[in-house]
Amino acid sequence: CTEEEHKQLLVWALEIERNNMEILVSLAMKFWMWSIVILVIIVGLIINLFDKKKPQSNNFSYKKMPVMRALPIRTKGKGFFKGILLWILTTRNWEIAEDFEYELNDIKYTIPAGFKFDGASIPKFLHTFLSPVGVLLMGGLVHDYAYKYQTLLEINKADTLGVIYQKRADEIFRDINIGVNGFNLMNYLAYYSLRLGGFLARRKHRNVGAKIK
Repeated sequence: CTEEEHKQLLVWALEIERNNMEILVSLAMKFWMWSIVILVIIVGLIINLFDKKKPQSNNFSYKKMPVMRALPIRTKGKGFFKGILLWILTTRNWEIAEDFEYELNDIKYTIPAGFKFDGASIPKFLHTFLSPVGVLLMGGLVHDYAYKYQTLLEINKADTLGVIYQKRADEIFRDINIGVNGFNLMNYLAYYSLRLGGFLARRKHRNVGAKIK
């Protein structure tokens, strides 16, 4: 082909490449939540391929899933704007309907009926992919109890683990979830998020002065 035709083909190729990039960027912006999830999955896959460490031992066990009752998100009577904010931003709370018994490090503990919690601290926009009471349920439940009361209650309801500070509670959350679901990357991301921002929830419980009844 002539030099002029070659230049024209080059211009068309560059135009097609630019259009393809614009389409990819547009799709990434439109489906940004999926982009984040896919990126995390890819990073997790790479880590799993090169991680030669043995899986952590499961020191957490239970005989049956916790029986939970969903609590209503009360938007009625709050006014239009406050109701919208509650609808969009509020995470549903749950109540333990029956005593939940579990074993941690060969000691039996219980979370009594009536305990209210909201599960793992997951940003609302990610709830489609990662529910606060999904694969992080067990760690989130025990962790919320430890945050609220600064301890864990033994099955006899008389003895406790002793005072648990934030770092230890966060480690319990991480290790329980690794033992239950096996997703190291996700659990460590959740763990470091708690290390950075968990003090807000813990301080709220301390200001209330929550105590085991």
